[in-house]
Parts: sequence; structure tokens; C-alpha cells
Amino acid sequence: MGEPAAVLEEPQPPPAPTAATGRARAAGLPLGLVRTARPRQWIKNVLVVAAPAAAGRLASVHVAAQLAVVFVLFTAAASAVYLINDARDADADRAHPDKCRRPVAAGQVPAGLAYAVGGLLAVLAPAAAVALCNPATAGLLGAYVMMQLAYCMSLKHVLVVDLAVVTTGFLMRAMAGGVALAIPLSRWFLITAGFGALFMVAAKRYSEALLMAERGGESRALLREYTTGYLRFVWQLAAGVAVLAYCLWALEGDRAVDGGSLPWRQLSMVPFILGVLRYAVFADRGTAGAPEDVVLRDRGLAVVAVVWMTLYGLAVAGL
Repeated sequence: MGEPAAVLEEPQPPPAPTAATGRARAAGLPLGLVRTARPRQWIKNVLVVAAPAAAGRLASVHVAAQLAVVFVLFTAAASAVYLINDARDADADRAHPDKCRRPVAAGQVPAGLAYAVGGLLAVLAPAAAVALCNPATAGLLGAYVMMQLAYCMSLKHVLVVDLAVVTTGFLMRAMAGGVALAIPLSRWFLITAGFGALFMVAAKRYSEALLMAERGGESRALLREYTTGYLRFVWQLAAGVAVLAYCLWALEGDRAVDGGSLPWRQLSMVPFILGVLRYAVFADRGTAGAPEDVVLRDRGLAVVAVVWMTLYGLAVAGL
């Protein structure tokens, strides 16, 4: 006897969504929104303590509480930009090998919801600053949001301007704490912070350009318009100006003025310059990715940073 003929089974439709599936998706939505807000990037907002620290104004509960508020407000403003950016770029991100995993591109977070939450945070952050800080802080946050949204829409495609916008974002963070506490911002602080930020931004672009050249992979169109020689020039120039400005600040004071027993200001130049040189190693190798990743992963840089903060703190305290 022959074998019985195989019975062809009709394809079964996919299972209908169950209540459990719906609950799982609903539970994953808040997590998707948080992921879209880039929690790893929030560490950048610690820069809001820079101006009060430079002025020696951290030893106060009121100051600490105010800086915590500024940190939260700046985090909300930055998150608003990330949410709107991912909603706007969702289609392009789906074609990218890495960005396709972003919650909006992956379909975990609806683009409309990302727009809505981002827009709400963009309005609430400056509005809350008026009540919790002062109008100047609200203006700074509003300017930051508008500038970053303009960057997402068009400025990130403009040669050199993209470097200036990203650098200004870092500088605004460094200014925010001083603006909220009505602390005057010295020219040396602004020059050192601004060119220090440009140094790290240009080093990151330089590393991306080298990586793109080695792998021949796709990257942002604007990056292909920069030459590695130009980006190297920018980060070297920025590093030099930042070091010069810091040294001029340090040499401007003396023990008689600061009231200290040792020239802590002048001594703090040594770890500051070593920190810049250490960071330049990563820039020259083409491994200077996100600044927060470079700072957190290198023990040598962390040790130099601790020594610098100690000496700087002694200088500010006048000990």
C-alpha cells in the first residue's frame, strides 16, 4: 500500500491581540518614552554646577536645592528635543542599522505621542523656570530648546554651524547654574568652558570621520564635507585657547589676593593641562566618542580630574 497523501494545512491567521499583550505594550510605553529621552545623555546636565563651583558657591543647602531644580529643568528641555528629533527622523532611522532600534523607529512609541510629550516638555521647562528660578533661566532654557530644534530641522546640515550649535549647547549648560543663582560669569570662565566644549565636540567629529574613512560606512552627509585635517585643526585650536584662558585666569591671582597659604590657582594648571593632553590622546587615535563616555571609561583621566578639582577647590576656598 502506498503512503497516505499528505494533508495540506491552510495557513493560520496570526493570533489576535490579547488583553495581556495590550497590557504588555502599555507597560512598555513609559519605558520607551524614557529611552527616547536618552537617559545616558543626562549626565551632561551636571555641567549646571560649573559656574557655582567656579565661584565657590556650593557649600549651601539652598544652592544645592536650586541646582537640583536647574538640573531637572535642563534634563526636561533636552529630553523634549530628543523626543521631537526621533519622531521627526523615524522613517530615516528605520533604514539605519543602529538607529532602527530607537523606540519610535521600532514602533514601540508612536511618533504622535513622542511629538506631544516633547512639545509639552519644551513648553513646561521654561515656564517652570520662571516660577522656580528666575526669568533669565527661563530665557536660557527657551533659547536652548529653540536652538536645538533648529539644529534638528536644518542647522545640523550647515557646515561649521553644526559645530557651533553643539558647542553652544554645552556652554549653556555650564552657564545655567550661574544664571539661576545670579552669579556673575567671568570672561575666563566663558572662554575656557566654550573652547573646552568645542575641543570635545570637534574631537568627536574627528573620530567619527576617521571611523567612516576606515570602515567606508555610511554616516551623516555633512560629516563627509569635513576633512580630517580641518577637524584636527579645530580641536587643536580649541584645546590651545582653552588652556591659554585657564592659565591666564590662574596667573591673574596670587596668594595675597586669594588669602591662601599656597598658590593653588597656579598649581591647578598642571592637572588641567594634563587632562587636556590625556583627552587629546583619544582624539588623536580617533576614539574620542561621546565626551561623557571618554571621561567615565578612562581611569587616568578620572584621577587627573579629581586632582584638578581638589586644587581648584582649595583655590576657590582661599585655603
